[in-house]
Amino acid sequence: MHLTFNVERLLLPVTVDLQQKLQHIATQHDLPTTSTSALTFNFRDTGYSAESGGWHPVEIRIEQENGQWYFSYITDFSYVGHPYPELAKEVDFDFDSGIASFLFMKQVPISNDDVMDFYQVWEMNFLAYVEMEVFDEIKVAAENQ
Repeated sequence: MHLTFNVERLLLPVTVDLQQKLQHIATQHDLPTTSTSALTFNFRDTGYSAESGGWHPVEIRIEQENGQWYFSYITDFSYVGHPYPELAKEVDFDFDSGIASFLFMKQVPISNDDVMDFYQVWEMNFLAYVEMEVFDEIKVAAENQ
């Protein structure tokens, strides 16, 4: 089944490249099925730690409505805190609420020009990391209607 994205609900300049990458990964996992209502993609560098660094975990959720898919959120996590670091949302693009959140900063409307600019750089880097295969664990969880 093909992922047809509702471009009117994108809110950010999500590229066709990212949409196609998610389609490719979903297809590798035999998803979506006709009863799938949401897909959550988890990208992990299993060696990432507070001590040695690595590539941040990323989670992307898309949901289906009336045969079209839309982005619910894109979240980039990192370790924060000392002496007991914990994974926290470093960057969160919440399409459902129309808010972008950044660690140690206030929330900003997702439509803000600075958010748009930042998102484009973030996505370009993320896609480059995926192509470099830095994420040695990519999982897709499906929710069914």
